Amino acid sequence: MPNLRSAVSHVSDPTGQWLHRRGVTADMVTVLGTVVSVAASLFFFPNDHLFWGTVVVTVFVLFDTLDGAVARAAGGGSPFGAVLDSVCDRVADGALFAALVWWCFGPGDDRLLAVVALVCLVSSQVISYIKARAEAAGLTAEGGLIERPIRLIITLVGTGLHGLGVPYAVHAALWLLAVLSLVTVGQRLAAVHRSARSRQEASG
Repeated sequence: MPNLRSAVSHVSDPTGQWLHRRGVTADMVTVLGTVVSVAASLFFFPNDHLFWGTVVVTVFVLFDTLDGAVARAAGGGSPFGAVLDSVCDRVADGALFAALVWWCFGPGDDRLLAVVALVCLVSSQVISYIKARAEAAGLTAEGGLIERPIRLIITLVGTGLHGLGVPYAVHAALWLLAVLSLVTVGQRLAAVHRSARSRQEASG
C-alpha cells in the first residue's frame, strides 16, 4: 500500500502543482470530481451502460486523489477542505449505490439484488459515520475488513465485468460487499467499545 501511494504521488503531485499554479483550488477539484461522478452514476447505470459508467466513475474516483495534491501544492489543506472532501465522498458513494438500486429495479430486474445494494448503500454510510462519531467523542474506530477504496474496487470491478458480459459479476460483487460491510460495521463498533472501555479504565 505505501508503494502504491508513492506511485500515485509521482503522478498526482506534479499535476496538483500544475493546477495550483493556474488558480485551481483543492475544493474545486473535490466538488468537480463529485459532481461528475454523481452525474455519471445516475446516468449510465440506470440506463444499463454498466461498462461506460464504470469507466467514467473510475476516472473521477482517481481524479479525486488530485485534491490532496493541490492542497499540498498550496501548502496544506484546510479543516473545511477536509470536511468537504469527506462529505463529497459520502455523496458520491450514495449516488453510486442508489444508481445500482435503480438498475436492479430496471434493466437488472432483480428485487433481491436491489435489497443487497441498499444494504451496501446504508452500511457504507454507517461505516464512515461510526468513525466520525467516535473521533468526535475522543474515541477510536480504526480498521475493519473493508474501507472506502476496497468498497469502490469491488463494486466497480463487478459493474465493469458485468458490462463486458460476464454473467452475475455485479451480483457477486454486491453480495460480497454487503457481507464484508456488515462485518466491518460490527468490527468498528467493537473497536469503539474497546476504546471507550480503555479510556474509562484509565480514568477510573
